[in-house]
Amino acid sequence: MDTALGNLEKYLSQNKKTILEKWYDLILKTYPEETARFLRRNKDQFENPVGHDIREGIQGIYDGILQGSGDEKFYPFLDKIVRIRAVQDFSPSQAVAVIFFLKQVVREELEEEITGGKINLTELLVFESRVDKLALITFDIFMECREKLAEIRINEVKNRTYKLLQKANMIV
Repeated sequence: MDTALGNLEKYLSQNKKTILEKWYDLILKTYPEETARFLRRNKDQFENPVGHDIREGIQGIYDGILQGSGDEKFYPFLDKIVRIRAVQDFSPSQAVAVIFFLKQVVREELEEEITGGKINLTELLVFESRVDKLALITFDIFMECREKLAEIRINEVKNRTYKLLQKANMIV
């Protein structure tokens, strides 16, 4: 990936903790209220593996964007987040939207710097292009997970059907 974030990188680094917290909060808003409350409240890795994986995933993504990492470096972090959402009841657009939330948070958090001209618009566009590219990778991961789930379900139905036919003495 291109590393041309220039002045924006400084602001993103300085506001990292706040941006990550706001991004996490936006992601939690996609869950039912009770689930979001649990994910927000409990930060223990073993009591709340979903919350832990989301936090770890968004931090890895954020750090990778700041470092200008190549696409392959993002895969494990995106996978952490998307794999969770693929087994839950999220549509593809809802699953991928979590990546776009980062753009929203950055725009809100750095609004003064952006409108005040402290951040070059080209740098912001480079950043947003990186996020867009990650969203496409996220969609690919989501679809891979959903395909695997469908395959597992089909195999389960085949196995049940076979066992039923065996019990009915219709298969030797």
